[in-house]
Amino acid sequence: MPILSRVLLVAIFQYGLAGFGITIVSIFRKEHFLSYGLKTEGMFLSILLCVLCFIPNIIFSYTLGQSNSYLPFQTVLTTKEVLASDFPINVIGMLITATAWGFFEGFNYIVISEKINRRYPTNSKWLNWGAIFCAIMCILIHGAIGVTFEGIIEMITVLIIIYGMLMVKEFTGNAWGCVFIFIFLWNAF
Repeated sequence: MPILSRVLLVAIFQYGLAGFGITIVSIFRKEHFLSYGLKTEGMFLSILLCVLCFIPNIIFSYTLGQSNSYLPFQTVLTTKEVLASDFPINVIGMLITATAWGFFEGFNYIVISEKINRRYPTNSKWLNWGAIFCAIMCILIHGAIGVTFEGIIEMITVLIIIYGMLMVKEFTGNAWGCVFIFIFLWNAF
């Protein structure tokens, strides 16, 4: 099976997990993705602050020797083969990968958090029910649960990433930092 066919096949499954639900809800409720903070105003500050939320995880990974290289989407099974392909297959394959595993996974947390926060608002500036739920959901989905010291530290760094990026979105009103993390940092070390 050609590489682009395999990329599309697994991307459809990934989209089904992280993008299909939010797309259907947005269409059904006539909500545009832009209404969730995908705008240019505040984009660079959002990206910068979200990257800062990721630094503890990078330090943790390198300290334990779990990372020795940088390659976005390196845990996606088709990435290395796509990159080894000829142009334009490699570009098309990486765009599909970045859309399914980067954009929709990062944006999924934004939409879920926003929906929860609308349903359960809080008066506290630092308490965010949507961000708490999404952080717990991410830890459970990605299996970052540990009973060892290293497992607990990893769980804390993932909590910092997800809660932090969603709080950045709340403070800046811009969601591009969350998407940036999932395209350029998540699964990249």
